[in-house]
Amino acid sequence: MRFRPNRNGINSFMKTPETGREVERIAGRIAASAAGAEGDFRTDSALGSRRWRAAVIGNYAFAKSGGHAGSRRDLLRGLDGAHGE
Repeated sequence: MRFRPNRNGINSFMKTPETGREVERIAGRIAASAAGAEGDFRTDSALGSRRWRAAVIGNYAFAKSGGHAGSRRDLLRGLDGAHGE
């Protein structure tokens, strides 16, 4: 027997308000974990044509004084922190 996903069902689920809240919650956890003691991380989310999307926008304070390597490190730490729960 071959598995065939219900694409219409999956696509409609990816646009629900509940899915949007979950996407926003996870993005917020990533931003909070990335910021740690210092840093300025923000989130943005929107319902696109096919699904909810969110972004964590990175450490502007650090980028001004130190560069992108630290911001990348902080975002990776944020992903680890969000995954832990």
